[in-house]
Amino acid sequence: MNPNVEPRERWLALGLLLAALALGYLLLIHPWWTVPMMQVNEQVQDLRERDLRMRMQLQQAPQVRRQLQAASAAQSQRPGFLPEASVELATAGLVQHLEAAVRQASPGNRSCAIRNQSPLAVPSQDRYPRVVVQVRLSCGTPELMSLLHALESGSPRLFVNNLNILAQRQTYVGAGSGGGGLDVSFDLYGYLHPAGAMPVAAPAPAPTPAPKATPVPPVTEGGASES
Repeated sequence: MNPNVEPRERWLALGLLLAALALGYLLLIHPWWTVPMMQVNEQVQDLRERDLRMRMQLQQAPQVRRQLQAASAAQSQRPGFLPEASVELATAGLVQHLEAAVRQASPGNRSCAIRNQSPLAVPSQDRYPRVVVQVRLSCGTPELMSLLHALESGSPRLFVNNLNILAQRQTYVGAGSGGGGLDVSFDLYGYLHPAGAMPVAAPAPAPTPAPKATPVPPVTEGGASES
C-alpha cells in the first residue's frame, strides 16, 4: 500500500472535515449556544436603553413637577367649572353672570337689554353635567361683540351655541327698555364638576350643660347640719 496520499484526496478529506465541523456547529453549537447568547445580548441592550430612558425621565422629574405645580396654580386661579353644587344654583349663577356681562357691555341697558332668559333642561348621561340658559336680547353690534367676548373669555368657562342674529325693523320703545338694532338669541351653557362643591360642614352639636352642683348645708358648732 502506497503511503503517499495524493493531493486530491487530501483536499477531499479536508473538505469532508470542514463539512462535518459546519454540520456539527449548525446542529449543536448554533441552536444551543449562539442563538441564546444573541437573545441575551438583545435583552441586555434593551435593558440598557430602558435604563437610559428612565434616568433621563428622573432627571426631568423636578422640571416636570414645577411645570405641573405652575399649571395647577394657574388652573386654580381660573376654574373652568361652575362653582355651584347643583343645577338649580348653577342656573341662577349663570343668569347673574349674564346680567352682569350685559351691564358691563351696555351700562344702563341703553344699547343692549335682555328680553327673555329661561333655563333649559338637558337630560344627559355625560360625566360633566351641563347647565343651559336660553337667552334672547336686543343689542347693538359693538355691544354684542363685547358681550360675547366677555362671556366666552371669562371665568368660569362659558360657551355660546345656536347663535341667531336678526335685524330688527323697529327698536323697542319705552321707559327703561333699552336695546339695539339686533334681535339676538343663543344658548349659554357651562359645566358642573361631577364631584360638585365641597360639602357644607354639619353644625357642631350644642354643648351639654354641666350638671348643677348640689349645695352642701353648712355645719353648725354642734356638729348637726342645718336643714
